[in-house]
Amino acid sequence: METAREHIELIRKKKFSIGGEENPLTEDLHQAVKNLSAELYAKDVHFLMELIQNAEDNNYLEGVDASLEFIITYQDVTATGAPATLLIFNNEKGFSSKNIDSICSVGRSTKKGNRKRGYIGEKGIGFKSVFLVTAKPYIFSNGYQIRFNEEPCPHCNLGYIVPEWVEENPTLSAIKQIYDSGKTLPMTTIVLPLKPDKVKPVQVQLSSIHPEVLLFLAKIKQLSIREHKKKSRLDTINAIAIISETDFVMKKSIDAESYKLHLSTDEKDDKGSKKECSYYMWKQKFPVRQESKVERRMEVEELVITLAFPFEERLSRGMSSPGVYAFLPTEMVTNFPFIIQADFLLASSRETILLDNKWNKGILDCVPSAFINALVLLIRTAENALVAPMFKFIPLNSSPYQELNIVRESIKAKLVEENIVPSESYTKQKFFHKPCEVFRLVASFRKILEKAKNEGVSLLDLSSHGNYILSSALDRKEYDHILSFLGVKPFNNNWYVKCIGSSNLIIGVSEELYLEILLFVADNWTSKFDCSDIKNIPLIKYVGRDGDVSLCSMNECTPGNRQRVVSLSQHYNMASWLIDWNKEFKCVGNRFFVPKSTQEAISSFSKRGLEWLQARVNIRTVKVYGYARHLNNSLNNDRKLAVAFVHFLYHSLSKNHLSESEVRNLSDSMPLVDNYGNLITQRKGVLVPANGSKWVGLIGSNPWRGEGYVELGEDYLHPGRFAGEFTSGEQLLNFLKTWVAASDIPDIPPPNAAIPAVSAPLTNENVFLLLDWIRNHRGTFFPQKFLNCIEEGSWLKITVNGHSGYRPPSQSFFLSSSLGNIMQNGSLLVDIPLIDQSFYGDRINEYKEELKTIGVMFEDGEACEFIGKHLMSLAASSTLTRDHVLSVLNFIRFLTENFLPLDKFINSIKEKRWLRTSRGDRSPVGSVLFDHEWRTASEISDIPFIDTDYYGEEILAFKEELKSLGVLIGFCGSYKIVVDNLKSSSRLTSLTSDAVLLVLECMRHSRSSNKLIEAFKGVKCFKTNIGYNCPGECFLFDSQWGCILQVFRGFPLIDDGFYGSSISSYRNELKKTGVKVDFEDAVKVFAQSFSKHASSMTKENVVSLLSCCRQLKDTPYKFPSQLKKYIREEKWLRTRLGDSRSPSSCILFGSDWQSISPITLLPFIDDSDNYYGKGIHEYKKELEMMGVVIDIKDGVKFIAAGLHFPQDPSRITPGDVIALLKCIRNLLQDKNYSFPDNFRKRISNKWLKTPVGYRPPDKCLLFHSRRGFFLKQTDGPFVDEGFYGSTIKFYKEELRAIGVTVDVDDGCPLIASHLDFHLEFSTIVRIYNYLSAFNWKPDSEAAKRIWIPDGSHNGNWVSPGECVLHDEDGLFSVQFHVLEKYYEPKLLSFFSSAFHVRSNPSVDDYCKLWNVWESSGHPLSHADCSKFWVYVSNHWSEKTERTLADGLVKLPVGSGSDEILLSNKRDVFIADDLQLTDLFEQFSPQPLFVWYPRQSLPSLPRTMLLEIYRKIGVRMISESVQKEESSLVDVAHPSPVKRKDVLLKKGLVRLILGFLACPTMKMDAERRHEAIKRLLNTVFLVTFEPTTVNYSLSLSSGEFVEAKASRVILWDRKSSNFIAQKLDRSGGEKNIIEYATYFSEAISEGLLWENSDHIGALSELLKFGFLLKFNEEAIRFLMKSKNLQIFMEDEVFLASTFPSDSV
Repeated sequence: METAREHIELIRKKKFSIGGEENPLTEDLHQAVKNLSAELYAKDVHFLMELIQNAEDNNYLEGVDASLEFIITYQDVTATGAPATLLIFNNEKGFSSKNIDSICSVGRSTKKGNRKRGYIGEKGIGFKSVFLVTAKPYIFSNGYQIRFNEEPCPHCNLGYIVPEWVEENPTLSAIKQIYDSGKTLPMTTIVLPLKPDKVKPVQVQLSSIHPEVLLFLAKIKQLSIREHKKKSRLDTINAIAIISETDFVMKKSIDAESYKLHLSTDEKDDKGSKKECSYYMWKQKFPVRQESKVERRMEVEELVITLAFPFEERLSRGMSSPGVYAFLPTEMVTNFPFIIQADFLLASSRETILLDNKWNKGILDCVPSAFINALVLLIRTAENALVAPMFKFIPLNSSPYQELNIVRESIKAKLVEENIVPSESYTKQKFFHKPCEVFRLVASFRKILEKAKNEGVSLLDLSSHGNYILSSALDRKEYDHILSFLGVKPFNNNWYVKCIGSSNLIIGVSEELYLEILLFVADNWTSKFDCSDIKNIPLIKYVGRDGDVSLCSMNECTPGNRQRVVSLSQHYNMASWLIDWNKEFKCVGNRFFVPKSTQEAISSFSKRGLEWLQARVNIRTVKVYGYARHLNNSLNNDRKLAVAFVHFLYHSLSKNHLSESEVRNLSDSMPLVDNYGNLITQRKGVLVPANGSKWVGLIGSNPWRGEGYVELGEDYLHPGRFAGEFTSGEQLLNFLKTWVAASDIPDIPPPNAAIPAVSAPLTNENVFLLLDWIRNHRGTFFPQKFLNCIEEGSWLKITVNGHSGYRPPSQSFFLSSSLGNIMQNGSLLVDIPLIDQSFYGDRINEYKEELKTIGVMFEDGEACEFIGKHLMSLAASSTLTRDHVLSVLNFIRFLTENFLPLDKFINSIKEKRWLRTSRGDRSPVGSVLFDHEWRTASEISDIPFIDTDYYGEEILAFKEELKSLGVLIGFCGSYKIVVDNLKSSSRLTSLTSDAVLLVLECMRHSRSSNKLIEAFKGVKCFKTNIGYNCPGECFLFDSQWGCILQVFRGFPLIDDGFYGSSISSYRNELKKTGVKVDFEDAVKVFAQSFSKHASSMTKENVVSLLSCCRQLKDTPYKFPSQLKKYIREEKWLRTRLGDSRSPSSCILFGSDWQSISPITLLPFIDDSDNYYGKGIHEYKKELEMMGVVIDIKDGVKFIAAGLHFPQDPSRITPGDVIALLKCIRNLLQDKNYSFPDNFRKRISNKWLKTPVGYRPPDKCLLFHSRRGFFLKQTDGPFVDEGFYGSTIKFYKEELRAIGVTVDVDDGCPLIASHLDFHLEFSTIVRIYNYLSAFNWKPDSEAAKRIWIPDGSHNGNWVSPGECVLHDEDGLFSVQFHVLEKYYEPKLLSFFSSAFHVRSNPSVDDYCKLWNVWESSGHPLSHADCSKFWVYVSNHWSEKTERTLADGLVKLPVGSGSDEILLSNKRDVFIADDLQLTDLFEQFSPQPLFVWYPRQSLPSLPRTMLLEIYRKIGVRMISESVQKEESSLVDVAHPSPVKRKDVLLKKGLVRLILGFLACPTMKMDAERRHEAIKRLLNTVFLVTFEPTTVNYSLSLSSGEFVEAKASRVILWDRKSSNFIAQKLDRSGGEKNIIEYATYFSEAISEGLLWENSDHIGALSELLKFGFLLKFNEEAIRFLMKSKNLQIFMEDEVFLASTFPSDSV
């Protein structure tokens, strides 16, 4: 046997030809390894993962705990100059010769095809990844001492895989010194001298190996990392180890197992101990679905998914914790609280799994089922205190990966259908329910229920409302998100209402708990009860009319529906007082009070609870005053209660229960009984009774009755006793006088009524009583009727010239006798009446103020006014004569000479119309005494001059007297009277200059200038240069800006020669009249005139305008925006094109415009001699300011709009094109500019020169150097650079803007459109490569054609539908053009994406091929048939199913020969029942069962093929066969037996109930119990002979294949008989299992005959129970292991059916 060294030498010699000829493949191998290492791993960390992966895949001796150790040292043990060296130690068996051969090769891993044996290696590169960090790796293992080099070997020019034997540097002794000289070296050691730039990354990645890396490794139990330094005591060590595995449980029914794993790391916790974490591990197997299979996992038949649930904080060393493992950790953080491990396919970087890979999707599809099984077992087997924490494993948070979010949603969907949520049973039994059946309870109500339970209230009926209460352990805030995720909702509001209303919570609890219930309702009123039915539940206590405590609902206290008003006393010592009086008032208004004991309990009630009672229940907290107000409002028309209420107020005040202010408020509104016995609630005042009153002596009847005064009745004079308190009539009347203000004259306010007594003389006594009444109320408002009758009644005695009489006070005077005589002597026309002081005596002097109040006059001025009014009364009846007027003037002169006051006299007459004027009778005020100063004013005004012709010259002697009366004497700036009497507008035309100036002066000084303005508006009163004009038409010329008025003729200018220079001083007044005096006003008119005449402006108008613009340029006078707008927008400039245009639409021609003019038509201003001439250029600046385009860069838009190519494109020079492109460049600088439609239309003409002629821009390409890599200039319509010159390339963006294709990746459509012009295969391939490089796709069906070559210059164009890329099975060479025969592989993907050429023939194609085989009638070969069905299995889907089910008529059957026959699908069956299969193979003369390969193919599992047959319509033999069982009469001598003799025990019924209660059955308790009753009501018979069963199978021909068999069990449902052959247990185990099988099948078929899908599952379960003889304890364990349970109602049913354990 060769040694290790000999083996290495043999490899070097034979494989690498060292010492012989150079191997021509060595360079290719070198490059392949280098590329694979570089591309496959992007980070240095991956070489560590590969080494850990390799260690896990290694083989270990039995009993050895596999370990892996990393040591990094800074000693150069290899003498290669490395700054650091990494050593890896593994205690595996060691490298074998096959391992050495593999590591010296590329792609020859010894682990290939061993996926099912647990190998986790994936990439096939493994060890070679170390070259990322080292140039020379060393291996010491099992006698081998070799190294590799990434540099090519000088002998064979190949690197990476050429082994070299190592003699020294390092030696094993040097390695052992670093490892530990006292320990034995592990079998395998790898030494990696690190590259200088890799030392730091390796250090970082070593320290970043995740502590959980060991979780899913089956072999490695320990991993350590050590940094070796010169002094060993300074070494730093990181270690991870699995310290125990416990609680192993296997679940065979779902092919799963669970265990607890304890992981430890050397990292310390806060207490200094090593950190540990326990993980609950769940491992479950799932069959691989056919649609999930991939080539790299084709040999794998089942998936193994492991979930890890950390019970403590995960070990992480501060790193992020990955959520997905593929044996080793990925970098995927899932946000799930558990870890997912499976045989995932990884991305090349190993950071993530391939999420879009169907293998990985198949794994993720199984994760929800595994999670549900694990979590259900965790929850149901956990101790009570640990149930709730298990729910924290539910993935609440969404994942950053969409595929994992689908897993999360699937978990959620499954969870909500599981009985996993614990309920509060108030017993020792645990119950679990679906999340939708359990509801959360408000914490405060949960406490109430707990207290009620402690007080003895039964709570067992709470779940009878249809819902279960969530367990208190889970109903916490920390589980809110979990419960929300599961859909566990709070109880709805109606549940609380029903619970409170239907349970014993109100009546059966203590007073304190009763108040807690009220407080709960209060605290949750808005959120729960406001809109609920709780308002109709009796909750509120009150004292009824009979003194008993009663209950009422909230609705009975609701305003609007109020049946009772329940109140609390604010002061509890007042409660008795209020309750006694409430009884006296007969609970008027349904007012009730809360009992005293309840009020005492409420006193300790929370403030918010009391506020709720007040706000929501409307319980009122009242004082005595509040209760009194209630009584006051509730007395209605009850006369006795009204009187009793006054007694209540009297005694409440006397006992200080009410304050004086409160009594005053109540008294103001309480109803009173009047003298007619009516109850009066509204009143203005109260009148004392008439008997003995003063008001009767003066007035007689009651004048206040109509004013709302109440005359008190006699009821208040009688004594009374109420609520045990006595009151006399006098006390009551005095109380009313004090608090309701019952009054008499002179205290009572006067009525608003006439007093009849004052219409005649009053007695002396009544006069002074009346004056006292007035005195008492002086300073207040007297009613008008009362005051009028006093002032106008003739009751006051007077004297006139010594004669007595009676006059009203308003016509009487209280003057001294001397003053009276003077007044009588001065007034010959009027007598003065004086009060008779001799009659009234000196006492009358005390009432002067009262007399003044009622109208008596005391002043001499009043006497003069009296005289004036008398005179004016004469004037009112007739016109005052000339003599009267002169008499009045003489009287004024008399008063003045006697120094008597004359103001009141003058004031009484000066406003009256009694003075004759030129405009009729006028008052003195406003009249004028004419003189010469008024002459000019009379031209424009009709002034009222005094009629001197009527009064004569005598009146001129009274100028002072007239002036005192208000007559105007002299003009003296009396502008107002001129304005007030202005003549009509028709009389104001053609005024003199003095009149116009007076008008302007009046406007300046008068406040009524608007009247003047209105009067002169529209009147042609101003003289202008073109005649008289209205003010609004005139202009006041200003030399500074008047040039604008000279551009056009016809502006009316005011004639300053007529008015003089002073007219200019009235600018403001002229402006008010409408004259344009300011530039701003004038220019507006000019603007309108310009707008009107712009289109007809002459050359002179234009030049005048430009000249005016130049004149005003540097002045403050600027054209307004509107005028500028007109100038810019109106079409007033004539162009060479013969039309007029706005300035902004015109161009002033210059030399710059010459280059572009040959291909454009532009609007240049007409500077010809026939129009503006060259002189227009002098106004270049003015034209530019108006918007005229001067520079070509500003007029590029004109070029775009005026583009005009000649008919012959050959006349367009390169210079013209370049000039156009320059203009386009300027246009493109404006980001918001878009070319006009006219430009786009003209630019689309054929004017660009190409090698294939002139073409429009959108049909041209600009040749790019990048295109040179793919194409030649002859391959498409490229712009002719030879004609335009190389400068055309600098206008790439401009060409792009007009449609030329300039980007190499945009030229595909044009290049593709020229494919038809080519026949040379190499050219077509070149174009295809170009189109492929830029992912071109045809835009029409016509473009979808593919060239099939026939030689180098011939071929045909075919449609893509006639092509396929590949024909893997070689079955379609006639039907399709297979493109891989003609084109290189890189173009095949292009044909697929661009032309949608199918990769391979489709399912439909295979179906058509099968139809050909069907019609041919020839047998098939096994190879062709296998190829067909392998393809079908690999492409199985719902569509495939439909296609085959509809398209296949015949199917293959096994014939036992080398050929396969095809039979009608209806005559072919699936052998799903081996007993029936064997039976019919014996009886049938022809093959009946479908074909499948003789040897199982990995690519075509038998189970998969049979499932395909089933889905496309092949019948199961078990479902197709018809059987006829013997009836009871056919059975010989059956005997009845007891149920227990046929094992119909309690254990059997419990097992059946548990199965039927499974959520998947969707069977409620009533249906479950009915099914059991049918079984129990069956008659059980036993026989000693088996029953005979006849089987028949129908064929498509109508014939039947028949067979016979025996059966030991029969359940005849029609006759309700259960017939069984007696079991002979001595017959052996086969006899027992056969009997158990038939027994379980009969029971299952009898129970589930309407639900046949579940018969098989129940039958298997009952078979297991049969073998256990349905023992109770064994059945309970069996159900628990199968996740089956029964509910409380099932337990009750069992107890009633089986009263004892014996049946």
